[in-house]
Amino acid sequence: MEADERKNRKRAVKEEKKQIKAEKKLVKKEKKLAKKEENKNKVYPTKLVIILLVISIILLALTIFIFIKYNDEKELNKNYTENLSKQTKEYDKIKPDLDEIKAKEDELVNIDDSIAKAKEEVYKLTVDLEKAILEGKTTYKIAYITFDDGPYYLTHSVIDVLKEKRVKATFFTIGLNKDVCFDKGWADCSIMYKKIVDNGHTIANHTYSHLIFNGLYSSTYSFISSVEQQENMIKERTGYKTNIVRFPGGSATAGYLRDSIIGELRNRGYGWVDWTAQDGDGGSLSDTTTAWNNLYSTINENIEVVLFHDYNYTTYSILPGFIDWLESNNYIILPLIYDSVKVNK
Repeated sequence: MEADERKNRKRAVKEEKKQIKAEKKLVKKEKKLAKKEENKNKVYPTKLVIILLVISIILLALTIFIFIKYNDEKELNKNYTENLSKQTKEYDKIKPDLDEIKAKEDELVNIDDSIAKAKEEVYKLTVDLEKAILEGKTTYKIAYITFDDGPYYLTHSVIDVLKEKRVKATFFTIGLNKDVCFDKGWADCSIMYKKIVDNGHTIANHTYSHLIFNGLYSSTYSFISSVEQQENMIKERTGYKTNIVRFPGGSATAGYLRDSIIGELRNRGYGWVDWTAQDGDGGSLSDTTTAWNNLYSTINENIEVVLFHDYNYTTYSILPGFIDWLESNNYIILPLIYDSVKVNK
């Protein structure tokens, strides 16, 4: 009995120790959790401070940016105001000149009508002068300088000479392969048609193809078709309708078709013209002496139609001197007109 009591007491002590040990373990665990929670509460304010600091830096940077932008805008507005003030003063200075220019522009509103009237007057004077020459009432003579087969790149230089000498000529143009200049392959010759017209010269029709030996004279229809094709191209590029034709090679080249072609040209309101004088530049002309001799030997009328080609450098080289020679011999140099006696109708 006493032995059992001791055993029970021993077991109770053991259980008590076990319970104390468990309680210590639980207390230790609770302390650990409490410490962890304490540390967690310490970290949270630190993160909050960092976030607030970052926001403050961003707001400061934004404030600085707005301040700089404001100053820039302020400076720009200041410069704009100063420039506007300067421009206003400059405008006030030139306003009288602008008013004068505007007045002149108003005068030019009907410039096309004025030009048309001026041309009509020139045409009338040309016809009157031809009549006076043919009736022997004046010692003046007329020379119609004409250029065939163009335009070429050299046509620019030919026009410059005519401009310098203050004379007008007539250009019998073709269209085949003329967008690129034959005498300078990289250059654009399509612009030359309008340049001829804009410089006050007569632009005339030399057929579109000029293919004398390749179908142009195969029939009346083929010739007239080529004339119409060239007429359409010139009108498209210049706004001008041609009314004078020159047969490639001259009218005699048309042979038995000549009369038939002339009849069809008349039906379409065209006149045609050959030539009375030339320097021979359509052939193998190579020197100025021969050119001058050819001209001297063929110029013998009071109203001359001179044949040149605006691709020939020999012609170009003698052109200024030839114009001077004509004028010194009492010739007035004019562009051909439809009503000229030299234009067959």
